[in-house]
Amino acid sequence: MARCEVCFRHCEIEEGTLGFCGARSCREGRVVAANYGKVTSLALDPVEKKPLSRFYPGSLILSAGSYGCNLRCPFCQNHEISWSERAKRFETEAEEISPEELAQTAVYYRSRGNIGVAFTYNEPLIGYEYVLDTARLLHKAGMKTVLVTNGTAELSVLEELAPWIDAMNIDLKGFTDRYYHDVLKGSRDMVMRFIERAAQVCHIELTTLIVPKENDTAREMEELCSWVCALKDENGKVIGREIPLHISRFFPRFHMQDRKATDVALIYQLAETARKKLKYVYTGNC
Repeated sequence: MARCEVCFRHCEIEEGTLGFCGARSCREGRVVAANYGKVTSLALDPVEKKPLSRFYPGSLILSAGSYGCNLRCPFCQNHEISWSERAKRFETEAEEISPEELAQTAVYYRSRGNIGVAFTYNEPLIGYEYVLDTARLLHKAGMKTVLVTNGTAELSVLEELAPWIDAMNIDLKGFTDRYYHDVLKGSRDMVMRFIERAAQVCHIELTTLIVPKENDTAREMEELCSWVCALKDENGKVIGREIPLHISRFFPRFHMQDRKATDVALIYQLAETARKKLKYVYTGNC
């Protein structure tokens, strides 16, 4: 048995079994990324699709996904690869792509406007070793590395990756402990600490998906934006107002089909609320 140190769960993993995320295993008494180099999705996307609106806009980025996740969002649009009970089959079915091969593929598409690799679709931090090995090669080739993450990871993971990450889009899914704990099975405190540090080491943008009856009030948006607005850089300078926030519309799917899609007018209203605090606010899925 070995203890995983990636996120707040600190799973005690029996030899040959998987942790909660479905992607970290115990082998010979130590925790390893069982999904290392196993790619389920690969596409050349506009960087704005990540979404990143203020990081090399107009560029393309090679998006790569593996399997597994350490949250259980009931509305997950990538549940086939993210939820562990569904993703387990990818242990044997996913295509194996080495860090060298992925970096070479990114370089190949540079002539088409590709700037690097975005680790996305599932939660990349549960397989951070693969991200790290690939990112080092990408930087050597003069290319960028992007993370699209839920931010549910220990700061030790972030510190190891930080020199090799150029940008992140981090989900700040809501601003109540109830929502994070009861609905997402996560930790708001961990995500907030992750965002605080990430803002000091690379370009970050945040995304909040507005789910009816869960995180859709103006008061919660005000509290969220007030916290973001106060974020500081490593020198103590307040930079939060400059951090982009993407406010996205929910659609019923997977295990959350008991409510309608978020009203478009509400998204625009919450965006106006956010703009009272933040300089760059974008609306998505409208």
